Amino acid sequence: MRRTLAGHAAGLFRAPVLCVHSPLAKALSLCSVLSMLTFVAAPLQAQAATGSATSYSIESPKAVKNLLLDVAAVGKRLVAVGDRGHILYSDDNGANWTQAKVPTKQLLTAVFFVDDQHGWAVGHDAQILASTDGGLTWVKQFEDLEREAPLLDVWFKDPNNGFAVGAYGALLATTDGGANWEDVSDRLDNEDGYHLNAIVAVKDSGLFVVGELGGMFRSVDWGQTWETLQGPYQGSLFGALGTNEAGTLLVYGLRGHLFRSTDFGDSWQQIELNTPNNGPLKFGLADGNLLADGSIVVVGHSGTVLKSTDHGRNFNLVNRADRLSLAGVAAVDNGNLILVGQGGVHVASPTGADLGQQ
Repeated sequence: MRRTLAGHAAGLFRAPVLCVHSPLAKALSLCSVLSMLTFVAAPLQAQAATGSATSYSIESPKAVKNLLLDVAAVGKRLVAVGDRGHILYSDDNGANWTQAKVPTKQLLTAVFFVDDQHGWAVGHDAQILASTDGGLTWVKQFEDLEREAPLLDVWFKDPNNGFAVGAYGALLATTDGGANWEDVSDRLDNEDGYHLNAIVAVKDSGLFVVGELGGMFRSVDWGQTWETLQGPYQGSLFGALGTNEAGTLLVYGLRGHLFRSTDFGDSWQQIELNTPNNGPLKFGLADGNLLADGSIVVVGHSGTVLKSTDHGRNFNLVNRADRLSLAGVAAVDNGNLILVGQGGVHVASPTGADLGQQ
């Protein structure tokens, strides 16, 4: 999901990266330019992730407390991804987590499952990993070291057809489950290569992409052609989320900005978000999830948790006491939320507060 603000604290980088609007900022609102790198966006057929010795993520009992950037509900299972190539899964509503054996040490930024078995994770070095057993095991499908830039989100329509988006306007497509990936960035009118932060499906409408400087693109034919939209906000948008209502979606980003559209992006309404006794919300919003009961949860910096039970018209706001920045959210059967970000996994009440403090 889905999982944004530029950059990342230096101590969390494994390799130098240009300060980009990436899901790293789902967890930290810091910007640190470590080095300036050149990226040439040349269309190419997806290269197989073979040829060099495989480097596996180091297994550690502390992985559950390390930086995690996304989490997905996969049937009764939860799957989370994050720093150092860590992928964790839980089969008991988040009480206990097992670390999967993962063929990378690069930071993973997003994870998406199209059904209970087939899932993909993306991250730095333009890596794409795939699982066919509900997240228990993973293989590397693709990487492109020459890009020197991360992929930031991934979405699949079915087990065969999917897209990944990322820094410098990257848009990759597959029609065979990821066995081959093709660079189709030229389908977008994005000559300046602004970063693409998220890709989502909108009910009965098509696909929607958001990114740097308020960039918006939509596709009514599920990714074959794209239209550029003029959005309501010129700051970076970190995420987007479809609702259970046709044509309706939310987009969100810097400084608590959240907008709602009921016509697939033709028009927008800003949603007012006010903190108790402190005025309008000023913290960045990083990720969101449409839960099984139709409610919507959006999370962000400084422990921000927003929840809506009316398809995004209104939100209840909680700022968690620990103030740790959050990067992803999922829910379990008992209604509790599974939050990930700084400090790893946090099990919270249905409102986002600590258990016992609802």
